[in-house]
Amino acid sequence: MVRSTAFRALAGLLLLSSAVGASQDHAVCDHIATTLSNGTVEPTEATYEALSTENWSHTVWAKPACIIQPADAEELSYVVSTVVGWNVKFAVRSGGHSVVIGAANINGGVLIDTVKFNTVDYDADKSVAVVGTGLRWKQVYASLDQYNVTVAGGRVLDVGVGGLILGGGLSYLTDLYGLVCDNVVNYEVVTADGKIINANADLNPDLFWALKGGANNFGIVTKFTLKTYPIHDVWGGVRVYSLDALPALFDAMYEYQSVTNKDPYANIMLQAFPTNATIGAILNIVYLKGEEEPEAFAPFRNITPLADMTKLQTLTELLTAAPLPELTRVNWYSSSFKTDKDLFSKVADMVSKGPEIEQLQNLTAGSLAFGWQPISESAILASQASGGNALGLEAVNQTWLVLDVGWWSPEDDELANNYTASIISNVDNAAKSSNNYIDYIFMNDAASTQPVIESYGADNVAKLKKTASMYDPDRVFQDLASGGFKLP
Repeated sequence: MVRSTAFRALAGLLLLSSAVGASQDHAVCDHIATTLSNGTVEPTEATYEALSTENWSHTVWAKPACIIQPADAEELSYVVSTVVGWNVKFAVRSGGHSVVIGAANINGGVLIDTVKFNTVDYDADKSVAVVGTGLRWKQVYASLDQYNVTVAGGRVLDVGVGGLILGGGLSYLTDLYGLVCDNVVNYEVVTADGKIINANADLNPDLFWALKGGANNFGIVTKFTLKTYPIHDVWGGVRVYSLDALPALFDAMYEYQSVTNKDPYANIMLQAFPTNATIGAILNIVYLKGEEEPEAFAPFRNITPLADMTKLQTLTELLTAAPLPELTRVNWYSSSFKTDKDLFSKVADMVSKGPEIEQLQNLTAGSLAFGWQPISESAILASQASGGNALGLEAVNQTWLVLDVGWWSPEDDELANNYTASIISNVDNAAKSSNNYIDYIFMNDAASTQPVIESYGADNVAKLKKTASMYDPDRVFQDLASGGFKLP
């Protein structure tokens, strides 16, 4: 009886705590709405449902107490100061492409939607563009096309600017100029205490470094000043193959990745869909000059595609034609390893023939795609030449593998993730046993269960923590904005 009474008392306290928390969440929304009436969307409003389910994967759909869309840094400063002052949890959304639960949406609490940070200002004299964090990459490229320039940015046009850059960001310009984060000249940031500051090589350089891969652990970035490059006309596109061509494609990929001094204008990504033979394998080919069939892609010439859509076109046109699967529930997992022919063969079998493939196929609408992303030594050296980042990358030719898993039913969430995590674990173990493992997990392709920031190395983690203690001493972006990849 005593135990039962104690249990009921504890349950009552928990319910009371939950009710108080929910009441506080709605109260702060009402309070902010008195100042930002046009920028606050509450559950009773017609646009709430669409905004709360705007995130790409259904697994991260949520029901915030309200959605706030500040129009500028000053309004965002007010929102952050108010939410923090009321001790209410919050999340920040750029494009909403992240599959990490809580990173860009939240149940209860406040969702800060940066959609109104949507301008692109090009400065031809300085060769930079100031880009709003709430934009998608298709809007950025479209704005810059009229000047025949581009930026190192996302390869998928519907991805948001903010999340990609703060996670590091992989671009078709990476071999030339480093990761997307390495091409940031300045960050405009709203900190936990509502201050609006700039972070660059001269002002707040420690924060400037930390934001290059440090995610949402230091503040909310409103604008990125990005270097621009006179790249417009390119050659490339998509070649489609049957799954039977995978062994030849992997042999060609090994040859392509083994070149000591790879042509930095050449980029390639192999995607395959082992659960769907009708889609097969897709080779995304990009040459950042208007030259057809450059020698860098010679290893692939003798492999006959089912369809060849390579041609001379603009970079934006090429990106527009890239396929984007329509899935409901999605997650992805990442692994990194050095270039080794035997390892390539083992990994190829794991991601295309492993027993987990059939297990995933048995789920309702279960699917798996893998992306084989070559990263050259020149990409890492370019990152270092730009001042370095927080990622702790080793300057060797390597592959960043991503597994994209999709399924239909919430009931299959655990199974879908367990099967895919098993594959990535097998890949990691094979790389470790052959001394080809690279202890780096690419945040933009990682599952929430993967130790991303730990993979940056102990020294970099210590430096990130020290920076966080300076700019966020009260741990707002660890405790109140608790979604995403947090500092360990």
